Amino acid sequence: MVVINLYRFEDTVAKSGCTLEEAIENIDIGGPTMLRAAAKNSSFVTVVTDPADYDRILQEMKSSGGKISAATNFSLAVKTFQLTARYDAAISNYLGTIGSDGTRKTFPDTFTFQFIRAQDLRYGENPHQAAAFYREADTTIAAISNAIQIQGKELSYNNIMDSDAAWQAVSDFDLPAAVIMKHANPCGAATSASALVDAYRKALQTDPVSAFGGIVAFNRSVDAKTAEELAKIFLEVIVAPAFDEGAKALLAAKKNLRVLEIPGAAGKRGLGYDFRRVVGGLLLQDRDTGVLDIRKAKVVTKRAPTEEEYRALDFAWRVVKHVKSNAIVYATQDQLVGVGAGQMSRVDSVRIAKMKAVLPTAGTVLASDAFFPFRDGLDIAAEAGITAVIQPGGSVRDDEVIQAADERNLAMIFTGQRHFKH
Repeated sequence: MVVINLYRFEDTVAKSGCTLEEAIENIDIGGPTMLRAAAKNSSFVTVVTDPADYDRILQEMKSSGGKISAATNFSLAVKTFQLTARYDAAISNYLGTIGSDGTRKTFPDTFTFQFIRAQDLRYGENPHQAAAFYREADTTIAAISNAIQIQGKELSYNNIMDSDAAWQAVSDFDLPAAVIMKHANPCGAATSASALVDAYRKALQTDPVSAFGGIVAFNRSVDAKTAEELAKIFLEVIVAPAFDEGAKALLAAKKNLRVLEIPGAAGKRGLGYDFRRVVGGLLLQDRDTGVLDIRKAKVVTKRAPTEEEYRALDFAWRVVKHVKSNAIVYATQDQLVGVGAGQMSRVDSVRIAKMKAVLPTAGTVLASDAFFPFRDGLDIAAEAGITAVIQPGGSVRDDEVIQAADERNLAMIFTGQRHFKH
């Protein structure tokens, strides 16, 4: 039997201020060599790499007179090769982003990443597609990948996608917030300084028709009052950092409802890489994280936003980054009012956001995930009654758009930061 725990290389390089010398010192050489040799000879050798396996191995030895079955040895060997592959990948990825002088570059020349199968899924995005869900090895971030399902049917591919989108959106708010997601687009969002149930009620008001069969995410623990409201309509998934006992009891009556807790939600959020598969390749980028301090945005109109408008612009900007491009939202300081998502022309997103609005758009503000290429979108939004606009700016026709805002006495700020989402 060979039992080895490798040097904690990944933990070392994850520490702030880790030097190249420290990283290299924590590369285990002899350990992987012995593990691979033992795993290759698993017909004769038991190889153990994970303390979590100690108990079951001891139990098997006790029940079989000190013997380990061939099946157990083989499974432990497979686990060993998976470990050494991940270990080498972590070293390669780290050293590939750092020079001999310690300078860093954003992306390695080669990129290797290991995921562990968490569960098989009934099917993929559509019933004719096979699917499974994998999670990053040893990840402890507050994310859907680490969610604990406390009740309900098995999660589907689309449930996981939409739950992840909803959790990322609600996590961008500081105040107690609720976000309702449908097909990876918010169809409701709100905050409340007083009670979580108020945030949910306001989020539901945005588009109660689209909310049917949706996913709801909260950034605070769900209490019984909120759960009572949630139980009134059909929902696929509810996501929150925690649920109190009263909430669990109420939601338990809806046996098919999937309820997910995100452990460590007050801890670190997912940073690192965001990647998208294309045929024969992989697109890699930094994650679009963080929230802009809009007080630092540039006021480009004659009139600056009022305090209330600034608060509304801040809320709208937090929401629009989670809407598929081209994205437009109308909002107040604590409630999403209208959403225009995924259109090929920005002006159509402006129109759709107004058309979809159940609540009044008069007195709202507008957020756009990218610049207005023409003034037409702003003119239409002004007719809907908006009073202020937040957008990145950067169009060759910015002057025309600013002129349109001034003609309507609108306040407009440029962030210099785009939020395309595809």
